[in-house]
Amino acid sequence: MMYWLFDWWQNLEDPALKDALSPLRILGYVTFRTMAGSATAFLLSLMLGPKVIRWLLEFKIGQPVRDDEVLKEQRKKAGTPTMGGLLILFTLMVGVLLWCKPGNIFASMALLGAVWMGAIGFIDDYKKVKLKNAKGLSGRWKLLGQLGWAVVLFYTLDQVNPGTRLLSRNLMLPFMKDPVWVGMPWLLALVFVIVVVLGASNAVNLTDGLDGLAIGCSNAVAVSYLVMSYCAGHVIFAEHLQIPYIPGSEELAVFFGCLLGSGLGFLWFNAHPARVFMGDTGSLALGGAIATAAIMIKQEITLVFVGGVFVMEAMSVVLQVASFKLTGKRIFRCAPIHHHFEIVAKEAAEAEGRDVEVVETLVTIRFWVLAIIFAILGIATLKVR
Repeated sequence: MMYWLFDWWQNLEDPALKDALSPLRILGYVTFRTMAGSATAFLLSLMLGPKVIRWLLEFKIGQPVRDDEVLKEQRKKAGTPTMGGLLILFTLMVGVLLWCKPGNIFASMALLGAVWMGAIGFIDDYKKVKLKNAKGLSGRWKLLGQLGWAVVLFYTLDQVNPGTRLLSRNLMLPFMKDPVWVGMPWLLALVFVIVVVLGASNAVNLTDGLDGLAIGCSNAVAVSYLVMSYCAGHVIFAEHLQIPYIPGSEELAVFFGCLLGSGLGFLWFNAHPARVFMGDTGSLALGGAIATAAIMIKQEITLVFVGGVFVMEAMSVVLQVASFKLTGKRIFRCAPIHHHFEIVAKEAAEAEGRDVEVVETLVTIRFWVLAIIFAILGIATLKVR
């Protein structure tokens, strides 16, 4: 919306008026709009956060907690407002609508991906909390909803948008300057998109188990993809780094700026002890947005590096389930792996007479450190080719 002012200023015919209003040219810079979008989403989160929390409390939208003996400390969190992902989504939408270039296919698809996946999470949360349905949305319907978005995304990139049609079926690998596979069969390319969308969204969902954990790691990923999106849409940087040049994708930098602002604002209230949880509404939305952007700028495999914490969390669940079914034994004390470290750290704190209450924060911050390292590693793949 703010870009319209820049567009209007560019088309002014009166030289004197155009010169007087020359400060409006700053609205044409992606870097400025990225920072402005981030600030807008962050400040809006701070203003609306307390109201959203009160609203969730009034409607008795409290978080159900796993009935697990090894996670008995988590029971204290029962009743904490959930569905806080609505705050993330709303502030993200406001930021994107204000500061992204109107009609940009990349920002529009990333926002639509966040809203689509967030809607699936909202239905799941609503059935669990408000309708007292412990199972929430059935796995089959949740999977169908995620598959639906993957199909819409692939069709748009492969058939609708001319700027991505030639790249949509190419497979790029980190550290490689040229595609390792040009022109994949459409069915295989679609399956690849489905795997990325489902993997990313569900991995973020699994990571959402400690106060501030999922949103802190998502913020690190947002910064990494902000940089990669800007480079992919900048002809000089793309040529220098030998990555695919995708005109228009620089607006994803503005999108990720807004996502970062929303994430930091939500973290203000989600830090331990959390006043609100994001629920599936937030975790699926974050994963869907990240996956959508990664696919559009052909940095899907890089997501394994950038989202290393999410990969660890997902793999810990897969290994735990596989081990129990095959051998009857568990690899970890509890899965996802953040709960394993939480249990081990609390036992160590009790044995040493240290404060057990700070253990959750300790585990969360250490995972944040890992997330930052993985994000830096992901950015580094742009240069090492």
